[in-house]
Amino acid sequence: MYTQPLTDAIAEAEHLVATAPFIESEADLLEGLQYLAGCISACTHLAFDYDRDHPFLQSGTGPFTKMGLDNPDALYFGTRVQAGHEYVVTGRRGTTTDLAFQLLGGEYTDDNVPPSQAAFDDRELDIAEDGTFEWRVTPSSPSQLVIREVYNDWSAQRGHIAIARTDTAGTSPPPLTRELIEKRYAVAGKQLVQRVKTWLQFPQWFYNTLPVNTMVAPRLTPGGLATQYSSVGHFDLAPDQAMIITLPVSEAPYLGFQLGSLWYISLDYINHQTSLNGTQAQQDPDNKIRIVVSDANPGVTNWCETLGHRKGYLQFRWQRLSRELTEGDGPTVEVLDIDKVAAALPYYEANKISDEAWRERIALRQQQIQNRMVG
Repeated sequence: MYTQPLTDAIAEAEHLVATAPFIESEADLLEGLQYLAGCISACTHLAFDYDRDHPFLQSGTGPFTKMGLDNPDALYFGTRVQAGHEYVVTGRRGTTTDLAFQLLGGEYTDDNVPPSQAAFDDRELDIAEDGTFEWRVTPSSPSQLVIREVYNDWSAQRGHIAIARTDTAGTSPPPLTRELIEKRYAVAGKQLVQRVKTWLQFPQWFYNTLPVNTMVAPRLTPGGLATQYSSVGHFDLAPDQAMIITLPVSEAPYLGFQLGSLWYISLDYINHQTSLNGTQAQQDPDNKIRIVVSDANPGVTNWCETLGHRKGYLQFRWQRLSRELTEGDGPTVEVLDIDKVAAALPYYEANKISDEAWRERIALRQQQIQNRMVG
C-alpha cells in the first residue's frame, strides 16, 4: 500500500501524543489530538505540494497547523533550497511591521537546533518606491529558507512574496511516477513523527528548566532571528490565581506577547485573547503595559485567557530592534489571588472593560485574522 508509511507514522505520532508525560486531563488529550490533526495536514502539504527543483513558498504553520509556539502575529513561509543553485526571491512589501528572512542549515529535530546561516530583515534589501524588492542567494549547503511577515497591527496589509530557481524557472517538473508517490508518503510520515518529537522536546531545553511563574530577561531568541529578542517562562496557576506581568513600553517597532499550551503551540488566538501586541495592548500613563494572565475574567482590557490551562508557556518577542535589550526592558511577574488583581493594578479604573466592549475586541480579532489569511 502506498499510504502504509504515512498510516504507520500517524499511529506512532498518536502514541507519542497520547503518552505525553504532561497530560493531566481529557482536555489535554483532546487538545493534543487536535494538534496532531494539524501536524498531519501540514506534513502532507509539505511533502506532496513540493518539488525540489521548482521551489514554491509554502506555509508550514498557521492557525490550524500549529507548531513551535507559533507567533499569532506572524505569517510563516518557507521552502528547501539546494546547494550550488541560485534562487531569486521577489515581492512587494506590505504594511506589516517586519519582514524577516532566515536560512537554516538543517531542520529542527528532537536533538538538534539547526544553525542560522543568514538572518536579516528587509532593512537590508533595496526596496523600490513601489514596494518591490529582489533578493538573490546561492546556498553553499542544503538549507531551509524561512520568511516571516510580522504584524504589530492586525489591520496592516500583507505583502506578496515569490521564489524561483533561476536555472529551472519557466520549466516544469516531470510527470508523477509510482516511485515519487511512494517517496512522498514516506517523507510525509517521517516528517510527521519528527515534528511531534521535536516540539515535545524543544521546551525541555529552553523553558522547563526555568523557575515556574518567572520570566527571563530579554535575550536573543535561541535559533531565531538576528534582530529578535525574547523573554520566556512557564506558568502554573490555580483557577483562582492570576499573574500580573508588568513591562516597560519600549521603542521596539514590534512587541508581541502570547500564551502557549504544553504542546508548545499557541492557544486559540482567533476566538479568545490569548495574545497581545503593541497595538492591541493597553498602555498605562506611566509607560508600562500590565497584562493579567488568568483563567477567571478579571474584567480588564489586557486580560490574556488561559482557557482552562493550569500550566503553559509565556513569551514576549521584540523585533526590528536598533539596540540591544537589557534586563530593564524586560517583564516583572507577580502571582496573586484573582480577587486581589484590582487592588494591584495602579490604573485599574482605566483598565476596566465592559462585556460588550470585550465582545467587540474578539469580533475584531476574528475579522482581522480572516482578512490576513485570504488577503
